[in-house]
Amino acid sequence: MKLNRILGLAAATSFVATLAIAGTSNMDFAKMYEKECQGCHGPIHQGGVGSDLRPKALKKKNAENLAATILHGRENTAMPAWSAKFSKDDAAGMVNWLMDWKNTVELKLDLEKVQQTWIKLADVDALAKKYPVDKNGNLKYKGGDVKNVKDITFATERDASLVDFIDSTTGKVLSRHKAGFAVHVTVTNKAEPRYAYSISRSGRLTMFDIGAPGQPAVASVQVGQESRGLAVSPDGKYVIAGNYNPGGAVLCDAHTLKPLKAYDTSRVIDPDGQIGPSRVAGIADTPYGPYFAVALKDAGHTYIIDYSKPDFPIVGDIPNIGKILHDCFLNENKGEDFGRYFQIASQGSDLMGIVDFKTKALAAKVHTGKKSKPHPGQGSSWFNKKLGKQLNATNSMNFGSVVIWESPGWNIVKKVKTAGGGLFVGTGEDTPWIWSDCVLGKPDKYNEVHLINKETLETDRIIKVGKAKGQLIDAKSGKVLQEWDATQYEKIPVNEVASKMSNEKLMPPVAEGKHGAKVKDPVQPRLLHAEPANHGKWTMISEWTTGRIGIYESETGKFIKYIENLTTPTFTYSVEHRQHVPGA
Repeated sequence: MKLNRILGLAAATSFVATLAIAGTSNMDFAKMYEKECQGCHGPIHQGGVGSDLRPKALKKKNAENLAATILHGRENTAMPAWSAKFSKDDAAGMVNWLMDWKNTVELKLDLEKVQQTWIKLADVDALAKKYPVDKNGNLKYKGGDVKNVKDITFATERDASLVDFIDSTTGKVLSRHKAGFAVHVTVTNKAEPRYAYSISRSGRLTMFDIGAPGQPAVASVQVGQESRGLAVSPDGKYVIAGNYNPGGAVLCDAHTLKPLKAYDTSRVIDPDGQIGPSRVAGIADTPYGPYFAVALKDAGHTYIIDYSKPDFPIVGDIPNIGKILHDCFLNENKGEDFGRYFQIASQGSDLMGIVDFKTKALAAKVHTGKKSKPHPGQGSSWFNKKLGKQLNATNSMNFGSVVIWESPGWNIVKKVKTAGGGLFVGTGEDTPWIWSDCVLGKPDKYNEVHLINKETLETDRIIKVGKAKGQLIDAKSGKVLQEWDATQYEKIPVNEVASKMSNEKLMPPVAEGKHGAKVKDPVQPRLLHAEPANHGKWTMISEWTTGRIGIYESETGKFIKYIENLTTPTFTYSVEHRQHVPGA
């Protein structure tokens, strides 16, 4: 059952009308916008990472210039060139459609209607009894896929709508699950690490039992039409998902996935004093207290929810953080302040807002630079021995700059230049670096990941993958430290199958080492998201355009091997690594 039917969509965009304005274009603009544009520009065109595209904002702009922007992109922003998918008539038609668009997709979150979409896919308790796993994640039965569930890394195949589970110690893909369009985030239950969760951009929240053979999906619920954030309480009792549309968040039982409460944000006050809907972006749990932090993207607020109290009330509302709130991470100061601060990116105000869980107030604003659009992704927090301070870092979307600041104090320590705008900056205890991608840079640079020394705050090494070979480069001397074969291969096609463990659909993994013929016209690899794995020994980097994940030594940056036969791999999540990261 689809949520847009349940929630009673006010009116659907007419397919006939959509095509009528397209001239010689046969493009369905509404569908194209939903698939490719609304992630940055919003479900009601209000903007975010991308510009406001509502008719009022576009009326003074030149239509030809707008069409040219669609075709050729905009340098030093997240706006790519779409000439491979749009003809000139398509671009002109899209501009006409945007200028004449009427808001028919704004919805209000309704708990009862969300509850009606809950589906049981397998018996959670029966699986736990048949395939026991102890509290430390060790499998207590023979014939399991791994020895410990913490040895599993999740990966998302965005355009294939898949969640994959990978053995972090070998790189073997264990299973691939259909989990909604453009799976965005995956998280694990730290109290019961056998349970994992994913949220798709199409609003599907799915729960998996990664302790059972094949990592079956056990339940799903449609929490919205478009969703993003996800967090699990450290006590393992609750999971919360954030929606773009309908705006709000849905709190669920983490053992059954049944919805318990909805937090509607369809009418909130924004930083300009206007009342309107707000998307929910970054969400985080914290070990500091029984709280979830929920960032209201358009309103510039952060709610603090206390899940230990009856009816899970909002006990803090921190306003005026900034415009267009997005992703977040927590500080990792050792001791009593571990996870005390919710660090949320404000991309409309070019800053990181620091929310204090203790005082339930805004502690500071860290200004990241004019037009920087901070995007920390998973973020990085580490102790710098040289300075004797806890440091934190975010990437910048619009240009190559990793911004580093101290906590507490909240002063910027350094801005490290990279080759281009990025989305993710990550680290771990077993690597001397923070790993920054340049995925939003120019094509000749978005194939790089920069390894920034956590002590000197200088770029030591650069991983660069070309169409035929990859290189590990000394950033200071330019010397090539390692070179490897990066030949691109066609994916081996597989057919969708039904799971034997659950009422779900699977795409069988391709055996390790097997691949199709060499790609005749290889593409420039686009590298993003570095994730520690295999007890910290490895770091995994996704290659969006080539359909593979590269595995590198965390200590040296040297290439080890590829996981291939994937479709637009994006987000990776190591269960073991994230056990030690607050709010992750």
